Amino acid sequence: MPTANDPRTIAALYNISSLLGKTEDASAALHAILAEISAYFDASSGSIALLNPDSGRLEIEVQQGLPDDSKESALRLGQGITGWVAFHGRPQLVPDVTTDPRYVSIRAAVRCEMAAPMIDDHGLTFGVINVDSDTLAAFAPASLEQLVLFTAEASAVMQRLWQLYQLKGKARQLETLITIGQSLVTKLEQQELFETVTRETCKIIQGRACALYLYDPARKTVRLAALYSPAASGEPGRTTSGEHARTTTAFTSHAGPHQSDDLPLDSCLVASAFATRKQVEFANIQSPEFLDVIDLPRDPQLHSVLVTPMLVEGDALGALAIFTGHIHRFNNDEKRLAAALASLATVALQNARLYSRVFLSEESLRKNEQLTTLGLLAAEIAHEIRNPLTVIKLLFGALGLEFAESDPRRTDERLIREKLDQLEAIVTRVLNFAKAPASLHSRWSVTDIVTDTLMLVRLKVAQGKIQLRFDPPPRPAIVDVQKGQLQQVLLNLVLNSTQAMPDGGTITVRCEGDGHHVFIDVADTGTGIPAELHERVFDSFLSGRPGGTGLGLAIAKRIMLSHGGDIALVSTSPAGTTMRLTLPLAKN
Repeated sequence: MPTANDPRTIAALYNISSLLGKTEDASAALHAILAEISAYFDASSGSIALLNPDSGRLEIEVQQGLPDDSKESALRLGQGITGWVAFHGRPQLVPDVTTDPRYVSIRAAVRCEMAAPMIDDHGLTFGVINVDSDTLAAFAPASLEQLVLFTAEASAVMQRLWQLYQLKGKARQLETLITIGQSLVTKLEQQELFETVTRETCKIIQGRACALYLYDPARKTVRLAALYSPAASGEPGRTTSGEHARTTTAFTSHAGPHQSDDLPLDSCLVASAFATRKQVEFANIQSPEFLDVIDLPRDPQLHSVLVTPMLVEGDALGALAIFTGHIHRFNNDEKRLAAALASLATVALQNARLYSRVFLSEESLRKNEQLTTLGLLAAEIAHEIRNPLTVIKLLFGALGLEFAESDPRRTDERLIREKLDQLEAIVTRVLNFAKAPASLHSRWSVTDIVTDTLMLVRLKVAQGKIQLRFDPPPRPAIVDVQKGQLQQVLLNLVLNSTQAMPDGGTITVRCEGDGHHVFIDVADTGTGIPAELHERVFDSFLSGRPGGTGLGLAIAKRIMLSHGGDIALVSTSPAGTTMRLTLPLAKN
């Protein structure tokens, strides 16, 4: 028998180790390793069995000279010579298998067998290499030593190939995660977001199905928001147009949850993830103990599930559940990937909800602006009516009309006086209503007002690829204002700036002071205001864009004047526009 330094042994070791540079296919490498070892020992048959982490059994991955159905057999740890070697992590040589009670026959002609464990860098057995001979005592103890040598080299090669495969897989997953993240932040419609999350999660983790549940802590209920499975349409691994609708229908029949159902939390499997705020997994949801769980899809092909909570500062918004079509133990990489996807989904959901609130706030501001406009218009009309009404009252009183008690014109004269007084009272009420009561004014920090205002529009400007910058005043600046009205002015300026930058840009808000006043500059990098509008930019009903009312800056001007301040156009050009708000500082 050749020794470790024998040229034939060295050649065999080289052929095994060189597989690292020849192939990245683990299956091809295993076939080549078995062929090399079988040829070296002139074996009648041989196999390489790997430990399945899900089932805990040894399954033949590649074989040579064994029956075609041998791959269907699986051994428990300790069962057969192969199972014994895997369980104890020690090689075995059996000169006559017919005398060994451990032997499990796969091919009747086998008389001699030797096996060596494949051990990883951590000392754990992950497989066994077997070689057989139809001749009694065909292998000597030195043969077993050679097999151990070849198996150690084969183990190192396979570990490196699997590591390379895993690294490439992780690189692909990272690229996919980045793509998914970029895609999710653009989803502002929540149902579209849920469907995208479940679809992409199912693909990247290669599950049979993926579900997203929303949690209502106030009502203690769970709702199925989306469910996806590429296998439900009968085309495993493929995704076709409209498939989500088909798979959702297939999974949410009368026996399973519907997307409109609010399910009681204490009857749902995902409740454990909400209670622990941690990932939970279940090996086989087809077991009898899961029959009463009402949030599971009623698909008999679903077995294992990993549930990952969607958390925001420790509070659960929902959960992402990944189902497999076989009993499966989720490894750490899969759990980390699921956690990353759940985090992306959480951020995207928060983004969509905040964006929805921004639009509601903007709509509310538009309505407030319309009401303000109507109020100012009513005040202008009332002001214009009051002057001629005063003249009419004076002239009518100066006429000295005195009629007898019995004269019907005396009644007419009284009614005219009453109606003139009534008109004056109406005009006075309108004028008083249009004024901002001084009681609504309070002391505010300019920094707080600007910060709160920019928070309202940050998602809108981010959607428009616009950057927001705020340079607060070097010293605290306190003003006596009506906060809502000042925010309305700032919002109007910021929204005008966003409309001037359809392709993105920068909005900068700077605050400075001179000891008596604070100056708030809002500058953008937009296209500027047309030259013909410079002098009339604060006129009512003057607009430089289609669909504009022309009232925003006019209202802003009046609000600033009513606060003892002003608004002015500092500069404008094709490179951008700067508007300045001036407010008196509050007195100590």
